[in-house]
Amino acid sequence: MALPLPVSLSDTIVALSTPPGSGAIALVRLSGPQAISITDKVFGGKRLQDQAGHTLHFGTIRDGQRIIDEVVVSLFRGPNSYTKEDVVEISTHGSDFIVQELLALLVRRGARLAEAGEFTKRAFLHGAFDLAQAEAVADLIAADSALSHQVAMQQMRGGFSQELRDLRARLVQFAALLELELDFGEEDVEFADRTGLVQLLQEVQALVHRLLRSFELGNVIKHGVTTVIAGRPNAGKSTLLNALLNEERAIVSEVAGTTRDLIEDEVSLDGIRFRFVDTAGLRDTTDVVESIGVERTKKRVLQAALVVYLFDITTTSPQELQAEIEALQLPAAVPVLAVGNKLDVASDTEIAAFRSRPGTALIAASRGDGLDELRETLLNVVRGEGLDRTGGTTIVTNVRHARSLEQAAQHLDAVLTGLATGSGTELLAADLRHALADLGQITGEISNEDLLTSIFTQFCIGK
Repeated sequence: MALPLPVSLSDTIVALSTPPGSGAIALVRLSGPQAISITDKVFGGKRLQDQAGHTLHFGTIRDGQRIIDEVVVSLFRGPNSYTKEDVVEISTHGSDFIVQELLALLVRRGARLAEAGEFTKRAFLHGAFDLAQAEAVADLIAADSALSHQVAMQQMRGGFSQELRDLRARLVQFAALLELELDFGEEDVEFADRTGLVQLLQEVQALVHRLLRSFELGNVIKHGVTTVIAGRPNAGKSTLLNALLNEERAIVSEVAGTTRDLIEDEVSLDGIRFRFVDTAGLRDTTDVVESIGVERTKKRVLQAALVVYLFDITTTSPQELQAEIEALQLPAAVPVLAVGNKLDVASDTEIAAFRSRPGTALIAASRGDGLDELRETLLNVVRGEGLDRTGGTTIVTNVRHARSLEQAAQHLDAVLTGLATGSGTELLAADLRHALADLGQITGEISNEDLLTSIFTQFCIGK
């Protein structure tokens, strides 16, 4: 569990923590052992060294006799700060010139420009939170929907980490008993109850697989769902796109082949972000421009996370619909929702032909009939069995976490197989060690500098 720390925590770092560009306020943050004394060198106001933490102070920033700006300084003394070091936050007017002058001045007085994510990295290294929680900070900043915000907040507050710690704690005791058996190998004794270990491993494995299953939904919550609307010309694809977006985004015309390029836009449905893509109608054509659009449609369909295949109820039979969907040649993992349009002008016989077809929704896009039901169906397709299939509130959204869970599951399988076939204690202990290490890497209990660098360089500079 040793953490190599070839990073200098003796430096005092500084960075702009608000977005670059002109604005009302800009915030420059310092963290490190000299954060307060460096600021004192340029601050015209109370002597910060003599002030208590969690206090605000008004004054000026001076370069010698030259006043750069009037500012408010926020003072946080470690360990009661974000990084658990002394932290100073200087709120200035949001001018690029002022910010650059201030940063240059603080560097001349002894600070170092922070690397990407270095503030959060220091918070992790000082034990403010674990690695999974640190990564959730970046997810929280990037959250663009209510659901992605909810999941990131839950992880940042340690819900996922606590579940992993509970998993590891249940395995550690048995791992220790196996290691003890190795110490007494010549005496041929068993300290670990094999039956109890099998039961424990099965329970832990079930929890790991539950977390892995949640990643599919977590990935959707974090990155959104690319949903391609495909179908024949004049099926009403552009009308449906406009209705879903609630704006006139695409040109609607009775002339077949109006849409010749891809039109994309996003909308949030119940906290999940959908990126809808309107496409050219699928048909054989001699029109050069339209044929290019058709080829782009075919390529985009193959890149979709979900395909809405729109068809005209009045001109399509169930057999034709099935043949058209099969002609898309989609991967088995890509769900297809067949949506019948023009419900308002279809006959009872035409409607009845599709009413009982599984995986089919019926709408009148031009009037909005059935759109609420369609939205709910889209959500159900994406959620699968819904949030409840995770068995709780923990949803895995991070690819690194999912890979570590997959590796842990493989090593747990190896231990179970070894117990069933009577493998030696050495092999069982080795696989169990690997499983514990895989789980520990998620929270950073087992880590290395390369991993930390890879993670934190994805953060913004001032975080």
